[in-house]
Amino acid sequence: MDLSVFERRSDHEWVSPARGRMRVPVVIYASRELMQAMDAKVLEQAANVAALPGIVQASYAMPDAHWGYGFPIGGVAAFDPDEGVVSAGGVGFDISCGVRTLLTGLRREDIVRVQARLADTLYARIPAGVGSTGELRLSAAEMDAMLKGGAHWAVGRGYGDEADLARTEERGTMRGADPKAVSEQARKRQRDEMGTLGSGNHYLEVQHVAEVFDARIAADYGIAAGDVVVSIHCGSRGLGHQIGTEFLKEMAIAARAAGIDLPDRELACAPLASALGRRYLGAMRAAINCALANRQILTHLTRAAFREVLPEARLPLLYDVSHNTCKEETHEVAGRRRRLFVHRKGATRAFGPGHAELPPEFREAGQPVLIGGSMGTGSYILAGLATGMERAFGSACHGAGRAMSRHEATRRWQGRAIVDELASRGILVRSPSLRGVAEEAPLAYKDVSAVVDAADAAGLARKVARLEPLVCVKG
Repeated sequence: MDLSVFERRSDHEWVSPARGRMRVPVVIYASRELMQAMDAKVLEQAANVAALPGIVQASYAMPDAHWGYGFPIGGVAAFDPDEGVVSAGGVGFDISCGVRTLLTGLRREDIVRVQARLADTLYARIPAGVGSTGELRLSAAEMDAMLKGGAHWAVGRGYGDEADLARTEERGTMRGADPKAVSEQARKRQRDEMGTLGSGNHYLEVQHVAEVFDARIAADYGIAAGDVVVSIHCGSRGLGHQIGTEFLKEMAIAARAAGIDLPDRELACAPLASALGRRYLGAMRAAINCALANRQILTHLTRAAFREVLPEARLPLLYDVSHNTCKEETHEVAGRRRRLFVHRKGATRAFGPGHAELPPEFREAGQPVLIGGSMGTGSYILAGLATGMERAFGSACHGAGRAMSRHEATRRWQGRAIVDELASRGILVRSPSLRGVAEEAPLAYKDVSAVVDAADAAGLARKVARLEPLVCVKG
């Protein structure tokens, strides 16, 4: 990317002033090295977002930003409820994709002695891969109840514990969901997919805490060096993808009728106050509930697998947070509290200390921010900061971010070679697709440590702990 077009406010804050059709500036949080390696398309897409009606303050991009559909992945944008828009492209196709991390009370050495057996048991218990289906088949009535209730619905059906809900974003249920706004085709695609990982970059990983950066916050979160945790990364599966596909088409047609001159057709959107905008919000919130329920069921299956191999493990929930959403939130803008609709596409909510949405035990430390890496490198746990609330509406990066396309990755690497190489390093991979493993090759991603270091240095979130994988179940 050409850095000459930016004003550099600090070592990790780059500003492209509003010009042409832009209503607000673009702000990218990244190191110089990440900026130089970033696709120029990120700035182009973020500038297009900055031209949308009702956008507030700036169009933001996180350190892991890369080209996406309409909005850049790693993009954050907030809109005024009266003048602004909601964009299906600003949420993405995998609605409410997110990460859920479980504590285990186990140590690395406890896993190593049963590592292969645990990997095989998790792989047998956790449906993964393209078109994977679970044992649960939802009736029409149960589908409505799930879309309305989210993780609450799942817990009520015996999947997990009531205590899980307090440590789940939105306390397990996204308010305002409208099952009636979800098409029959979306329901059909989801009917057999509850409790499944899916494919692509989705995974379940058994990880050990390799390094602690902030011992006080780590203690608040219940983790220490050498501890073992389990992270689950997935979203709303076929239902969310179908909702995104349908509403993008409808919004593209309706935008012109609403007087919205789109700088890019992929930025298809609708006024928040319009019937289409309200209908999309209802369907999207239902998809959020689908993702929350899905991760709740996967938690139940994971606990059952652990009980088979390590009966002493209990696996309480640390936290569950999404990174593909549009949420109605209150933020301070120019000294005034305002109700806004915050799009985060490939960006994790990262609320700072004292926020009313956080469980009481995290109010002092700030929200756990769960950052997924690649299966050969590592992941991170961060904590939300007050400065992040000011600088990007309480948002941070969501992962390493792709450095190359899946096609290029499969051209360069063979899945079997990757599985063998990781095994030689003590990381056991189980996957139904060697091609999928090649697509997700560790070197196909940016350096997650560089991304997290930039988020920390920019004041978006504070580094708490680095996690390294021991077992990876890959879709």
